[in-house]
Amino acid sequence: MAKYGKKSQAKVKHAMEEMKEGTLKSGKSGKTVTNRKQAIAIGLSEARAEGAKVPSAKKKASPTKRKAAPKKKAASAKRKTAARKTVSRKKTVKAKKR
Repeated sequence: MAKYGKKSQAKVKHAMEEMKEGTLKSGKSGKTVTNRKQAIAIGLSEARAEGAKVPSAKKKASPTKRKAAPKKKAASAKRKTAARKTVSRKKTVKAKKR
């Protein structure tokens, strides 16, 4: 069974012809369309609006909510290791001075 109906094919063909002539404009900005894929998308969109047989448009990926970051280890554990490093550094510095 065909994915697209004859009406949608006609709309895409019309949009492509307009693009080649330089008269096809994009929706929001009103700029002239030069991209072939954009012209096809406009034709399919118009066909969809008229109720032609066209598969549903792909949804844009919506920004997903960030998952809560895994809980980090206690800050005290970091402090202990940092304290150990500084103590060991001080000892090595004192040993070098001697």
